[in-house]
Amino acid sequence: MSRTTLGAGSVSLRLYASEGTSVEQVNQMRAAAQLAEEVGYDGVMVSEHHAGFPGYLPNPLQLSAFLLAATEKIWVSPCPLLLPTKPRAMLAEEIAWLSSAYPHRVGIGFAAGALPVDFELAEVPFDEKNARFKSSLPWIVNTLRGIAEDPIAKDLAIKQCKLQPIPIAIAAQSAEACRRAAKLNAGILFDSLQSPEVSKKLSSAYREAGGNGPIILIRRVWIGSPPASKIQAQMEHYHSYASDQAKANWIEGDSTVLGQNGAQAAERLIKILHTSGCDTVNIRIHVAGLEANQISEQLEKHKDDLVPLLKSDLRPI
Repeated sequence: MSRTTLGAGSVSLRLYASEGTSVEQVNQMRAAAQLAEEVGYDGVMVSEHHAGFPGYLPNPLQLSAFLLAATEKIWVSPCPLLLPTKPRAMLAEEIAWLSSAYPHRVGIGFAAGALPVDFELAEVPFDEKNARFKSSLPWIVNTLRGIAEDPIAKDLAIKQCKLQPIPIAIAAQSAEACRRAAKLNAGILFDSLQSPEVSKKLSSAYREAGGNGPIILIRRVWIGSPPASKIQAQMEHYHSYASDQAKANWIEGDSTVLGQNGAQAAERLIKILHTSGCDTVNIRIHVAGLEANQISEQLEKHKDDLVPLLKSDLRPI
């Protein structure tokens, strides 16, 4: 049995699309989720960007349904969804019905967003994203726990959330965001490029504010010789759109955890987890331009050492 959905101590994989057509990408991500289940991951996450952003699909909730149908027991989490870009009530209904279809296998993450094109396509003013996020977040968190008012309280899947609350994590890059998540009794999700020192400060702020959910570290892991030029190109892409505030929190270099084998990578990743104050980990292989076979080859290398060692260190709480 996989560990609790989005729960503290879980070890999950973040899925991205490799090169190919839309049909090939959907099939590749299904295959990657199935392989992640075989390898021993507790769950997988998918996230959201639009307009052909490399490696991302625009429909993480729909994609999650595809992945849940293709697997047997792992949990799947759209994490994060861009909360300000959608009508909150309709989004809550869609999440709740997905959870009803796959009980105890659905978690959810929310973020404010960072790419202007995502808001352009949603027809939402980019400069309103933070205000919309802060306004909608308490409402949707409560609703997905079955604490709702009419008319949405009449929805059967929302009613089910009272018996089957949906686990929630919130992207956090500041102490204020951590305190907000703690107040809502939700977990927090850090930027993959955030330095361990910054993560430790934010983890402490979250715990001091009463937060008792998972603190999720995201890191790219590569076993063997890394595709250095592709990683560098990926970093340049991140720098092209990230805010100055976000970049101020980043570690020097590209943050990739390298290892000649799974045991070495696990040792290095566990050290980062302890230094950062995180108790949960989400691993990514993603580099723009990777072929599907490169992703599967990396995943096969996670089976014998990396995932078992991480699970041994990260005991469920």
